[in-house]
Amino acid sequence: MDTTPLTPADFRTPAILLSGPVDHDMYRDFRRQLDGARDRDLVVVELTTLGGDPEVARMMGEDIRFLSEIDPGRRFVFLGKAAIYSAGTTFMSFFATENRYLTRGTRLMIHERKMNKDLRISGPLTTCIATVKAALHEIACSIAIQNEGFANLIRGSRVTMEEVLRRAPENWYIEAQEAQELGLIEAVL
Repeated sequence: MDTTPLTPADFRTPAILLSGPVDHDMYRDFRRQLDGARDRDLVVVELTTLGGDPEVARMMGEDIRFLSEIDPGRRFVFLGKAAIYSAGTTFMSFFATENRYLTRGTRLMIHERKMNKDLRISGPLTTCIATVKAALHEIACSIAIQNEGFANLIRGSRVTMEEVLRRAPENWYIEAQEAQELGLIEAVL
C-alpha cells in the first residue's frame, strides 16, 4: 500500500464529499459516492460533522476497511474539515493513520458513547433480574465497542488508552496541529 505523504493538490477533487449529521441519509450518500469512485486509485473522503450515530459511522468505516483489504492497490484517505466530532472521529479511526488528514483549525472531539434509557422493572422477580442483566449486558457491550474504536484511533500514536479513557468522559477536543503532534493524523493541510 502506498503511504507516501500527500500534498494539498491531491485533495483538489475529493471522490466523496460528506457534511452534516452521521445518519442513514449520510450513509446512503456515502455509498452512492463510493460506488461512483470505483475507477479511482486515490479515494479522498472529505467530512465535516458535529457527530451522529456511532453505528452508522462504524458501517461506513467497515466499508473503507473492507475495500482497503480487498483492493490494496487503491488508497482511501480521510480529510476532515472544520469539525470532526464524535461519530466523525469514529469513522476516521477506520483509516490508516498515514491516510488521515485535517485542514487547519479543524477540531476532533472524542467522547464516550452515551445512553439514554429508562429501565422499568415490573413483573415476577426472576423476570426483573433478567431485565436488569439485559441492560447491564447492553452497557458492557457498548463499552467494548467504544474501546475498540478508541484502540483503532490511537494505534501507532503517542496517545495511550489510559489517556483516552480519562479524557473522553469530559469531551476531549483536539485541534488539528495537536492531533498531528500526537500522531493521530498524518498531516494538517
